[in-house]
Formats: sequence, structure tokens, C-alpha cells
Amino acid sequence: MEQNTKRALLDRRYLRMALIWAENSYCKRRQVGALLVRDGTIISDGFNGTPAGFENVCEDTGGSTKPYVLHAEANAITKIARSNNSSEGSTLYVTASPCLECSKLIIQSGIRRVVFHELYRLADGLELLERAGVECVHIEHLD
Repeated sequence: MEQNTKRALLDRRYLRMALIWAENSYCKRRQVGALLVRDGTIISDGFNGTPAGFENVCEDTGGSTKPYVLHAEANAITKIARSNNSSEGSTLYVTASPCLECSKLIIQSGIRRVVFHELYRLADGLELLERAGVECVHIEHLD
């Protein structure tokens, strides 16, 4: 199998896995999942939600997201940071394109590729990633 074809196949598989992982989120407005992969191995995962020890309620009574909810990318990156592993040179698979704040974390953690499914409402995160030389791949159709 040609290398590019194999990579595209794996990108779709990992992205589908991130979509399934997003189902772990307690958030009602939007569930987002992320997988961090290096050398064909999942090295970290995350989904959007409240910090450890907080109640699993992401929205206030008005339906707005609470300000302390962590994004899936941030959860995956902080999880790897707490381990003895490194995200240097890895690929992040995430169900929605990263926001500006998560993009800063992605750049600083050495992630080289970001593969995502949905476009986030703001494009500034993607613009920053591209400016930093991080490869961004948008996959709309997963079948």
C-alpha cells in the first residue's frame, strides 16, 4: 500500500476513534474528543470537560459553557505532560479544529500535525498553527 494512502486511511481511523472518545464528555453543547498519536501508537487522549474533582457539569443554568471547562486538546496535552512520555513529533486527532488557546499549547508541546473533522467557528487557531509550521489536515468525510 502506498505510504500516502496508508496515512490517509489511518488519519480517518484515528479521527473516527476521536469521535467515539468524544462521547465520554459530559458537555451538552458540544462533545469534542482528541487522540495524540506517535509512531502508530496512541500516547494520550482527552475530551472536553471540567477539571478533575469538579462536578461533571459543563454548562451553567443559562446553557453557556462554564469558563473553567477544559478543551479536549488541552486535556490530552496535559495528560501526556504528567506522564513520562513526550508529544514531540506527534499527530493530534481532534473532532473540531483547535481554538487559539489550544493552538498555543499544541505548538509548545511539539505536535507536528493536527488532523480535524469539523471547523471551529473561529479560524485564528488554525492560522496560528500554520504560521508555526504545524501541518493541518481537514477531513470532512470519514467514510
